Order: sequence, then C-alpha cells, then structure tokens
Amino acid sequence: MNCLLIEDEPLAMLRLREYVQRIPFLTLSYAVDNGLEAIPILQRETIDLVFLDIEMDGFSGLQLLEALPKRPAVILTTAFDQYALKAFDLQVVDYLVKPYTFDRFLQAVTRAQDGLKTGQRENRNPFLFVKTEYRLQKVAFDDILYIEGMRDYRRIYAGDEKIMTLETFGDLEQQLPPQRFCRVHKSWLVALDKIESIERDRIKIRQALIPVSETYRERFYRLIGRSAN
Repeated sequence: MNCLLIEDEPLAMLRLREYVQRIPFLTLSYAVDNGLEAIPILQRETIDLVFLDIEMDGFSGLQLLEALPKRPAVILTTAFDQYALKAFDLQVVDYLVKPYTFDRFLQAVTRAQDGLKTGQRENRNPFLFVKTEYRLQKVAFDDILYIEGMRDYRRIYAGDEKIMTLETFGDLEQQLPPQRFCRVHKSWLVALDKIESIERDRIKIRQALIPVSETYRERFYRLIGRSAN
C-alpha cells in the first residue's frame, strides 16, 4: 500500500515514518507537513493510504478530507478525541489518538488493508444479497440499521423492513464494509453511522437499545475513536 504522511509535528512524523517502515506491506511514498501540499500529490499520484493529522496551521485535516472529491483510505492521527464522530461521518478507516502504540498502529493499517481488498467490490456494489426462505433479497448498505441474532436466524433491520436470513454473522461480516459496520455482541451487529447515542454500554438506534458486550467492547470503542473506560 502506497502511503502519504501529512503531519506538522516533527516528532510525530518521525514516529510515523518508523512505524510505516516496520510493516512489510506499506510503502512510504510521500511525507508533507501541511494539507495544501498534499492536494497535488493526491491528484496526480496513486496513493492507497493517508495518515492525516487533524489540527495543522492554516488548513486542517478535516478541511482537506472535505475538499477531496475522491479520497484514498485515511487514518487520522491526532492528540484530540473530540473530532471522532465527524471523522467517521467522513468514513475514515481509523482514528489514532496520540500517543499511540505500534500495536494500535498495526491494527489500524490491517483494517485499511482489509478495506482495500474489498474496496473495489464495495464501490461497484453498495449492497449485498442475503438468502431468505424463498429468494435472494437485495439489501442496500445505507438502509441497514442493525442486525439481530435469533437462534438460527439473523434479522436485518433495514429502514422499516425486517429481513430474516439463515446466513451467519460471519457470512454477513465478510460482505459488509468493516469501517461502517461493527459486531458489538454475540447477537448484535450495528451500522456505526446510524448510532444516535451510547449510554452505559447500550447503543440507541431508533427505538432499539443494543448492548455492547465485554468481548466486543474494546474494538467497538476503538473503532468510533473513544476509550472503552
């Protein structure tokens, strides 16, 4: 994966360079200290993954994301956690809060690699087909609110529709974009952009209160850029 680093803190840039060079499937293509300098690079070069600081002088990382009509995978790196919800609205791969460890960095780039493998399929087909009792039912990603496990069945809540399928959570997770959907319990999977609020490890989506179990708790909070504590 060809990488572009955008970071205005020299020490943070050194850490990024070191971490990127330790991972065999990453190639450091460019490193710049401001978003404006990155724009022509993104326009003319093939960049698979951008590591992007948020708070930079003159032109923030979020402004850069909003200015790009077409963007590669992006991992945000920041000392602040208050931008997490805005960041995931912009469909970033992950949100690293400084100082982050190499293990945490590796988790983020692995997620980006997984997303790259399925990205072309996702861009062509923003939907999946699930097996129901008598047919294959088309379900748009944008319509999915959450999925509930019910013994041998999974119930997909898509808009005002409820679709029953025998497909497993594992089958469904293979087809859903990992930056948009997250398993939060052995019996529940949620669309991150449909979450209205989270209180005491319970997710509110419309009238549903969905529990976050201990098994999935750390990964879920990491994905939305918040601490599990």
